[in-house]
Amino acid sequence: MSESERHITWLSRNRCPTFDACVHLGRSTAEVCRDVYEKPTQALLSQIDPKLRFGRDYGELRPEHPHCRESIVRLDFEGFMGQAIGEARRSLATGNKGYGAVVVLGERVLGVAHDTAVSEHDPSLHAEMNAIRMAVKNSGDTNLCGAVLFSTCEPCPMCTALAIWANVTAIVFGASIEQTAELGRTRILLNAQEIVSRAPNWVEVFGGVLAEECLELYR
Repeated sequence: MSESERHITWLSRNRCPTFDACVHLGRSTAEVCRDVYEKPTQALLSQIDPKLRFGRDYGELRPEHPHCRESIVRLDFEGFMGQAIGEARRSLATGNKGYGAVVVLGERVLGVAHDTAVSEHDPSLHAEMNAIRMAVKNSGDTNLCGAVLFSTCEPCPMCTALAIWANVTAIVFGASIEQTAELGRTRILLNAQEIVSRAPNWVEVFGGVLAEECLELYR
């Protein structure tokens, strides 16, 4: 349907055994396809390039439509991390601790936030927590399958667990827990990869995106 250097969209009209089975069993194709196929498809794409992200329009699927609309987009990891860094600077300006996060689905930004634990007197209000809550509200869905969480710093165990329960597909961070701990930040020394390795659903973890720029926030 459309193609550029960063984005390709197509309509699938091919014979599909999953679609046939859903019709036969009275199951929702949106639920089955998202639960069964979306993350494995992304896993294959990530072997080619982690910035390539698979998407399916769940408002335009068979049998309600004569086709399924699907796409691949090349995400600008550095660009979205730059947005998170901007949020972290706003955090520092408001007396908070300097963390920023962005949630992206396809090319749509669903949530942009910084930590507000100090200013709102609530220790749970980390940047990732605020961004995921905003993303869920804006999408109208607690299932963020396909979404990517960008954070200036590797999410703590609480925020990594929330990302798992929200079913995001990937976590992308700048500075690591170990790096910020070395700079004197109080951290729980349990990295995101170890937590997701024990999770019931698959979540990718990529670190080191604009790491130096992120570390400057914490020096």
